[in-house]
Amino acid sequence: MKKLLTLASVSEGAIGLLLFAYPPMVVRLLLGSEIAGVGIVVARIAGISLIALGIACWPGRIPQRALYGMFVYSTLAMIYLAYVGLTGGRGILLWPAVAVHAVLSILLVLSSLSPD
Repeated sequence: MKKLLTLASVSEGAIGLLLFAYPPMVVRLLLGSEIAGVGIVVARIAGISLIALGIACWPGRIPQRALYGMFVYSTLAMIYLAYVGLTGGRGILLWPAVAVHAVLSILLVLSSLSPD
C-alpha cells in the first residue's frame, strides 16, 4: 500500500508540475487538443492542485500532511492568481480570490503553529 501511495503521489505531483510549467503540451498529449487563453490559467490552477494532492497523499507519519498540501495549494494559487491579475487579468472575482487564498494560507500557518 505504501509503495502504491508513493507512486500515486509522485505521478500526480509530476503531472501537476508539467501542467503548471507548460499546459499546452500536457493538454495536447492527454486530450489531443489545443489550449489557449484562459484555458491556460485554469490548467495551471489544476496543476497546482495536483502538486498539492501529491504532497497531501505522500505516505508517512506526519499527521499534518493534508494541512501542508492545502497550504501549498492555497499559497501557489494566491501567487499565480496575483501574477495573472498584475499581467492583465480582469475577472471580477480575481482579486477577491487572491485575498481569500492569502487569508487561508495565513490561517493554515497559524493552525500549524498552535498546539492542538
